[in-house]
Amino acid sequence: MAQLMSLLVQNAILVVFAASFAARLGLPVPAAAVLVVTGALLAAGDVSVPGVVAAAVVANLLGDGAWFYAGRRFGYRFMRLLCRISLSPDTCVRRGESLITDWGGMSLVAAKFVPGVSVVAPPMAGALGMSVRRFIGFDIGAALVWTGLFLGLGWVFRNQIQEVLAVMAQAGGIATAALGVLLLVILAVRYWRRRAFMRLTGMPRISVEELHELLSGEEPPLVIDVRGQAGMQVDPRRIPGAEAYTLKALQQRSLDLSHASGRVVVLYCNCPNEVSAAQAARVLLARGARRALPLTGGLDAWVASGRPTSVD
Repeated sequence: MAQLMSLLVQNAILVVFAASFAARLGLPVPAAAVLVVTGALLAAGDVSVPGVVAAAVVANLLGDGAWFYAGRRFGYRFMRLLCRISLSPDTCVRRGESLITDWGGMSLVAAKFVPGVSVVAPPMAGALGMSVRRFIGFDIGAALVWTGLFLGLGWVFRNQIQEVLAVMAQAGGIATAALGVLLLVILAVRYWRRRAFMRLTGMPRISVEELHELLSGEEPPLVIDVRGQAGMQVDPRRIPGAEAYTLKALQQRSLDLSHASGRVVVLYCNCPNEVSAAQAARVLLARGARRALPLTGGLDAWVASGRPTSVD
């Protein structure tokens, strides 16, 4: 631990750059903690303030810029792929959409402090057509806020942090092992919460072939598109005849859903595990729908099967 602290003092700018860049790429690196410790070192005069700030800002811009370019190049599908490998894939897309739709460019600032969304906001901004100049301006501002906050925390609580570091340096391997155990516990809790959430939303699905057969029958089902506004803006295609209601709208008791009662309802989204569609299906079942089924694979599965789509 003492060697680690010595390394941080001697190479603070490089360590801050590497940790910040890795965090922006989505790797599980505690960049905020690195900045807090660096803030305490800044107070002691051991590290260059402009150098550390510049390193963090450049790292943020490079990491976020890579995702922004990917979003502009590959669109919404890339963002969903990114969410699939995150620890919270089921809420990743929806929270990213909500931030961009409600906050606009300021979402890049807010996303820095929202777990599971910080990597999603840049590609979503790119997919929605944010200009490069506007992205760079907001991202630099977001990086300065994020960096300044955690460096400031380290500066303010420098005495307490130095005491903790001194104890950890004396503990050596014990402290390192404790940090490793803490990381494993955090990952285990996240995994358990994900499994519990999957059990909560687990319900029967309907395939594209089954939906196509129902639509050709005498009593066609009611098809509902539960994607968010941002998702529909990026990909305006829709299953023919589908009605658009966001999950938030369906959860509102004031919404008239009388036409859904007594009918088979099929809901689809473009989210991992059809979680938004599954949650919406539970809402409709609680409000009197005879059957409510998420579409397996969502809109992508429908398009991949070669079925027609419409654009409103």
